[in-house]
Amino acid sequence: VQLQASGGGLVQAGGSLRLSCTASGGTFSMYNMAWFRQAPGKERDFVAAISWGATSTYTAESVKGRFTISRDNTKNTVYLQMNSLKPEDTAVYYCAAGSYYRDRNMQPKEYRYWGQGTQVTVSS
Repeated sequence: VQLQASGGGLVQAGGSLRLSCTASGGTFSMYNMAWFRQAPGKERDFVAAISWGATSTYTAESVKGRFTISRDNTKNTVYLQMNSLKPEDTAVYYCAAGSYYRDRNMQPKEYRYWGQGTQVTVSS
């Protein structure tokens, strides 16, 4: 499975962005999906996950109420709607596909396929 993330950019604090991640080369609807982010000099952190059928989602406490994960299996795409952005949200955002979904913060090692990342920069 190949994943292509897009939608990042520069936005002022309080603004919004929607990230997209489109899959190819596999059966997208079979995979549980997630978004992670990594700021310079820091580890890759979990942001949100969604089950293969979109019946379940889980969002990290740091972004709960501001970020929403969703997917459209007819378009092989997972989304991350980011509202009320803060400077601390600045990072490279990665989408990932894997076999597992749990109602908890997921770990990067639990995902097999990764997109190339898209930069999100929030100015104060």
